[in-house]
Amino acid sequence: MRALIRLYDALLAFMALIAAGTLVWLMVSVVVSVAMRNIGIQPWAWLFTSSEYGILYMTMLGAPWLVRERGHVHIELVTAALRPALRRIVSRAVAAACVMVSLVLAWYGLELLLTNVERNDYDVRAYFYPRWLLTITFPVAFSFMAVEFARFVFGTELMHSGEAGIHE
Repeated sequence: MRALIRLYDALLAFMALIAAGTLVWLMVSVVVSVAMRNIGIQPWAWLFTSSEYGILYMTMLGAPWLVRERGHVHIELVTAALRPALRRIVSRAVAAACVMVSLVLAWYGLELLLTNVERNDYDVRAYFYPRWLLTITFPVAFSFMAVEFARFVFGTELMHSGEAGIHE
C-alpha cells in the first residue's frame, strides 16, 4: 500500500512539474510572439496553438496539486465565523461536494475521451493534433482532484482553516 501511495504522490508531483514547465513555456511563447510582431515578422502559427494547449495542460495537471496544497481560491469568511466543531462539519461537507463534482466531471471527461478516440478526432489548426491528447487530461485531473478532496473529507486536515483574510 505504501508503494502505491508513493507512486500516486510521485505522479501528482510529476503532473505539477509539467504544469510548472508549461507556465514557463507560456511566458517564453508570449515573449517570442510579441518580439516577432514588434520586428515585423509574423509569429509561427504553432506558437499560438501550443500556448492554447499549454493553458489547458497547465490548468488541468496543476489543479490536483493545488487542491492538496489548499491553493485554490476559496472564501473563509463563513468558516471563520463558525465554532470549530461546526467548521469541521461544514468543511468536510464542502469537500464531499467537491469530491462528487470532481467524480461527475471525471466521468464525463472519460466519455469525451472515449468519443474522441472512437471517432479518431483531430484538432486541425497549425498542425494535426489528436484531440484525445487534450481530453485525456479531464478524467485524469478530475479523478486526482476527487482523491485530494476526499483526503479533506476523511483525513485529519480540514480544507478550511477558519481564518478570514490573507495569511502568507
